Amino acid sequence: MTVMLGRTGMEISRLGFGSWAVSGSGWTFSWGATDDAESIAAIRHALDAGVNWIDTAAVYGLGHSEELVGKAVAGLPQADRPYLFTKVGLVWDPDNPSAAPRRIMKPASVRRELEDSLRRLGVDHIDLYQVHYPDTGESLEYAGGGFGAVSPNATPLEEYWQVMADLKAEGKVRAIGLSNHTPDLLQAAEQIAHVDVIQPPFSAINRSSAAEIAWARAHETGVIVYSPLQSGLLTGAFSAERVAGLPAEDWRTAHHDFTTGLTANLQLAEALRPIAVRHGRTVAEVTIAWVLAWPGITGAIVGARKAAQVDGWIGTGSLELTPADIAEIAHAITVSGAGSGPARHA
Repeated sequence: MTVMLGRTGMEISRLGFGSWAVSGSGWTFSWGATDDAESIAAIRHALDAGVNWIDTAAVYGLGHSEELVGKAVAGLPQADRPYLFTKVGLVWDPDNPSAAPRRIMKPASVRRELEDSLRRLGVDHIDLYQVHYPDTGESLEYAGGGFGAVSPNATPLEEYWQVMADLKAEGKVRAIGLSNHTPDLLQAAEQIAHVDVIQPPFSAINRSSAAEIAWARAHETGVIVYSPLQSGLLTGAFSAERVAGLPAEDWRTAHHDFTTGLTANLQLAEALRPIAVRHGRTVAEVTIAWVLAWPGITGAIVGARKAAQVDGWIGTGSLELTPADIAEIAHAITVSGAGSGPARHA
């Protein structure tokens, strides 16, 4: 099953392959060491199963994720090639790869990043080019729970969104999008050029972007959400013991979802298990199906580091939750106290 991504003309599968987790170690927001051969096998397995788009970013693995995606799709017949979506605006220091990347959207930097992404992906255009975060000119402190302060050197949205529109007009990119931008910023951008797609976080734990999704729905803007499984917490495979065993280099060890919020999050995940049993599905499939049932959401980005992990969520597209299921999940969200945002669509 495919659906139209806003007004882009691209029909996408409801699930896309997310390549953050396969980006390898040696940088600030790593998920730990990975095996490139296994990662490529996971990507190709997802494509064989019907996924027709891959989401990546220049900063993932400091370029390694894009290179990996490029290798995974190289040589595929044109008819079998997936859409490639990537992101711009998080710039790292090559001399200090362990430092947090800075949020920079200066025009010259954007154009340099685009050329680097084209080279790493091995393509002549990007299907969807997205601004990763609003420009603050400062570092991205994701693991600490904040997104950094705004520097006087920050590039105004009006300036960087115009550059994105120019790249689209030049044919360098097919569509342009904004990730992690609030409704007021989306509205400001819309006055300059149509926001083709937004990419906010959204899951049964993190429901805080409901307003952005509502904005997109009203403006015929596509919505691809990230972290529908909340970085693995909603797969049904996590426990306090597993979290305690995560390697120190895994960014999740310092995030509140895996520390102070862990008990409530695991309680919510466990409450999804009876619904999964009733449908003969995995907990992961139930939680992604809940996300896809939210009005306005076009598709969801799901990651995997091994082909077998893809099998845990690939069947979501054929799962339709009942109104009773939706009500049960809303109740579980409320009782657990997990995350923030509305428990169900108004």
